[in-house]
Amino acid sequence: MDGPPIASGALLIGADGRITAIGESAAVPQAPGISAHRFSGVLIPGLINAHTHLELTGLAGQVEEDEFGLWIRGVRELKAAKSPTWFAAAARQGVSDAFAAGITMVFDTGDSGAVLPALVELGGAGIVYQEVFGPHPNQVAASMAGLVDKLASLQPVASARVRLGVSPHAPYTVSGPLYRAVADLATTHRYPIAVHLAESVAETQFVTSHEGPFANGWRARNIPPLREHPGATQTGLRSPVAWLDAHGVLGPQTLAIHAIQLDPTDLDCLAQRGVAVAHCPLSNHRHHQQAAPVGEMRRRGIRVGVGTDSVVSVGRLDLFAEMRAARSLANLNAAEALALGTVEAARLGGVEKEAGRLAVGAWGDVAAIQVAPTDDPVEAVLGAGLAQVMATYASGRLVYRRAPPA
Repeated sequence: MDGPPIASGALLIGADGRITAIGESAAVPQAPGISAHRFSGVLIPGLINAHTHLELTGLAGQVEEDEFGLWIRGVRELKAAKSPTWFAAAARQGVSDAFAAGITMVFDTGDSGAVLPALVELGGAGIVYQEVFGPHPNQVAASMAGLVDKLASLQPVASARVRLGVSPHAPYTVSGPLYRAVADLATTHRYPIAVHLAESVAETQFVTSHEGPFANGWRARNIPPLREHPGATQTGLRSPVAWLDAHGVLGPQTLAIHAIQLDPTDLDCLAQRGVAVAHCPLSNHRHHQQAAPVGEMRRRGIRVGVGTDSVVSVGRLDLFAEMRAARSLANLNAAEALALGTVEAARLGGVEKEAGRLAVGAWGDVAAIQVAPTDDPVEAVLGAGLAQVMATYASGRLVYRRAPPA
């Protein structure tokens, strides 16, 4: 991603898992005792999935509703019936599926706690954001106690390549005081934050006027509207972005997931706060949401990467399809679209010097993609599918190899 493609290119990866040499094959050292893997295709940086829910692996096709509120209810009911053992197995399968899709890094959100140990054990990389919920202001103490306990159990499992973060879920599941408490915790302990934000018309209706399906659900549970939460101001109710900004949630360590329902003032706010965005075009389309204004984000210098969301939404972790969809929606060229799943996605987590590119000193995260001979290998890679991933390496270790045809 740092220059034009290298014909007959090669990488040398050291024992520490980092790239030590790159260039034409004849110029890259072939030291004795180092195994050589050869491919007829294109080597690219391991892909970076900006938003996943790997703990939901295995639930593809099990929620038929497309309407957003009904779909969320269906997912919640499915999760309630699963055990910790099930989530652990699902997370492991999700990491393996990511490797098979050429993905070596994920920014994952979930509440089971299963994904972080799975990523560490299997050799992946990324940020795992522990979710927290609590729509009623009187739930803050209990929600925070549960979050702190979960973080304490997970922190010792984290590694140099798998970091822990926090995720106050969304405006319709988190009270204003809980947002403030989680933001303060994140600041104190330097946790990155991920939030589902400005995802639907229903969310905007809920925040601005306490109307729509989310508001109806709150009324049925006797939860006071946002305007009655401690610290609420009318300015903060202008939009979901303004609501989170009023509670100190938005900053350079914040990843806004989806970010669809945005007006120019919201976009300016995200840019001024240095917020990054995980763009999930196929999930957005599944739930009949409008397209996120990616072009306007990029013009304002907002960091953007692409993500798949969960397999419950999109069926499989196909980042090639997401990059193609993002390209079409934002009128990008092939290199710009591929960057959204590599070096630009790495910027979301502040790891652009170490991931998302093939360069000396970067981690040996590599995917080998089978493509037909072409004058433009970048276009060929962008047009690839999951069946064309021949092999994936994470930190220099082979984590996936496509089985030869029978």
